[in-house]
Amino acid sequence: MNNSVTNTARLLGAGLRALLVLTLLTGVLYPLAVTGIAQALFNTKANGSEITADGRVVGSSLIGQAYNLPLKKGQETPEPDLKWFQGRPQNGLGTNSVNTQYKLILSGATNRSADNKDLIDWVTAAKAAVIKDNSTADYKVKASEVPADAVTSSGSGLDPDISPAYADLQVHRIAEQNGLTVAQVQHLVDEHTAGRTLGFIGEPRVNVLELNIALKALVAKN
Repeated sequence: MNNSVTNTARLLGAGLRALLVLTLLTGVLYPLAVTGIAQALFNTKANGSEITADGRVVGSSLIGQAYNLPLKKGQETPEPDLKWFQGRPQNGLGTNSVNTQYKLILSGATNRSADNKDLIDWVTAAKAAVIKDNSTADYKVKASEVPADAVTSSGSGLDPDISPAYADLQVHRIAEQNGLTVAQVQHLVDEHTAGRTLGFIGEPRVNVLELNIALKALVAKN
């Protein structure tokens, strides 16, 4: 009887020691080591790929933002603030109760096929708006110039980037709205156009938040 109790106590003691050691290793030391390595080698990514401006964090390079005017009385959808570069359409999940609108509640796509009437209507309306908003007194946008990312949301609905073609399309409007020359704005776009990752992965892109931060600084100088 005594031997049985002694053996049980030994087993419990060994189990407790194993639990404490594993807790220390996997629950404390390992997370600290991974966090330390991430902070040392991938500091920007580990902290959310934050973008700062005027001494404060204004967003993430991985998440798009809306640039809209305040809602007017009776409006359900805000109008875009045309003095800023605009990102991709935000209705990643369509017009339902969990629409992302860059609010990070949920991300996803519409799952509608290319011949779906709702999707066709959204794209048609978006294309007409892009042509209207970006045409100026000296520059008229042609329907053939509107790129796909100007009228479709990304798979997540949170894409922070646009194509160089869509950025270029907005240059004349941005110049007119902000009292800048077309050459000044085009130079800004060219400076903020990133090429393919490693030269062959993905497509050239322009981060809208970073571009608008640079635009704000340029406007302040003029």
